[in-house]
Amino acid sequence: MDRQAGMLIVGLGLAVVVVGLLVSTGALGWFGRLPGDTRIERESVRVYVPVTSMILASVVLSALLAVLRRLF
Repeated sequence: MDRQAGMLIVGLGLAVVVVGLLVSTGALGWFGRLPGDTRIERESVRVYVPVTSMILASVVLSALLAVLRRLF
């Protein structure tokens, strides 16, 4: 494995740690409760479809990958 791949793995690990810290502190409490996220709760069933949240996550990840592709 070359140095570039190792740095990529370290960067991904740091990103996972940062997201984990944000989730544990409640800083991402709004994620999943955006307008367009469907939530149906009945007595015996819960259905949750986070459409808007997943579109937002897709746009952010696509932009991040485009930036990383230009850097490497």
